[in-house]
Amino acid sequence: MTEVLFYHLQNLTVEKVLPSLLEKSLQRGWRVVVQATTEERADALDTHLWTYRDDSFLPHATWRVADAAQQPILLTVDEANPNGAKVRFLIDNAALPADIATYDRLVLVFNGDDDDSVAMARAAWTQSKAQGFAVIYRQADGAGGWQSRE
Repeated sequence: MTEVLFYHLQNLTVEKVLPSLLEKSLQRGWRVVVQATTEERADALDTHLWTYRDDSFLPHATWRVADAAQQPILLTVDEANPNGAKVRFLIDNAALPADIATYDRLVLVFNGDDDDSVAMARAAWTQSKAQGFAVIYRQADGAGGWQSRE
């Protein structure tokens, strides 16, 4: 069954939390697709993932590369899944994909400081519950961890 996780960012940025979530995904052997809403945002995130920490390496590429199907992490701006990922991250208010049931895990990262992002997350929560998916809510606990509720 698909799990839909909601990561509520309060006083945090996607750039701050996404790299560690991607690292954990790779450690578990998962292929990942990250969906942004604009090409500019995907390009900025691409740059950030190469430089976010000196002692780390996150193998990734954008949808534009010829070998997109081989990438463990692929950044995209649409619902395509060229690398056959079983985990999809949605950032910047990217909508739930039509093929949500094909994923093991869908991770919606939303800005709790933005009313539109909160409204979008609530609508996605309602939709996910109505479709029978397992939904989990996580919010930063201030100590570098996440508090969960199902």
